[in-house]
Amino acid sequence: MIFLIGPTASNKTKLAIKLSQFLPIDLISVDSCLIYKELNIGIAKPSLQDLVVAPHRLINIKNIKENYCVESFRKDALFEIEEILSANRIPLLVGGTMFYFNVLLNGLSLLPPRNDLVREKILKDFSCKKKYSLYDKLIQIDPEISYKIHPNDLQRIIRALEIYFISGNKMSDLIKFNNYEFPYNVIKFIVFPESKDILHKRIELRLKKMLSSGFKEEVEEVFLNNDVGCNVPGMKCLGYIDVYNYILGKITYDDMFFKILHSTKQLAKKQITWLKSYRNCFWINSMKEEISINFMIKNIQRILKM
Repeated sequence: MIFLIGPTASNKTKLAIKLSQFLPIDLISVDSCLIYKELNIGIAKPSLQDLVVAPHRLINIKNIKENYCVESFRKDALFEIEEILSANRIPLLVGGTMFYFNVLLNGLSLLPPRNDLVREKILKDFSCKKKYSLYDKLIQIDPEISYKIHPNDLQRIIRALEIYFISGNKMSDLIKFNNYEFPYNVIKFIVFPESKDILHKRIELRLKKMLSSGFKEEVEEVFLNNDVGCNVPGMKCLGYIDVYNYILGKITYDDMFFKILHSTKQLAKKQITWLKSYRNCFWINSMKEEISINFMIKNIQRILKM
């Protein structure tokens, strides 16, 4: 199968759709936000037209009130992979949720189950002290795993703290004790612009396009029509709370814009850190679309002896 991995705004979805026109591949989304039916503009979901041309599995499978953990993704992805392979086609997994890719490749260690009492104590003891106190506590306890979790990703921050307070062991240590082997051969392509500056410009241009295309109106509709608060899982997707705070008049337009911009750049930085750990992969330039497509086709055909 094929992995097409890259940081946010690196053009990977466009490349995957283009590639599907040349090879017998079916796409599986590896994105923790594209699962939500109600969210579109702010998460850069492929357009309806794109999804008609190249359907993505694991898109629009949950509503914003539903939890979806990494183990659920692993099970769902393995099911979709088997279905695609049984149809004599090639699965192509595309996205930027690095933790999902990592767990799919390396499995989950025997981590303790969720414990609501421990979670309540964590929230009571740390969440009211200052804005990033939960994340600060995670940095103190398990700096290795904290570097792989975004400061706004409350669900995973709490999970990492929960694991520590239940087991007395760091999540980063427990993950390493694992004999899992991914049962498939993978051709990995890493999508990346020529420089960090180019990526940052793409991030900023995409954010401007989102806001001019109705990001604010989407947030208004989500909150008005779905009877949700800020703590539902779907609202943890990057930017949504910032836009909502702007709508409420808590922050200015410029504050909102630069908060989202900064958070997106930080996300890209963490994604790149993950990508640098990958071995035996092909790096492709997202700015040179035609060259990249031809390069991928050539190597896929060579490796699979098509």
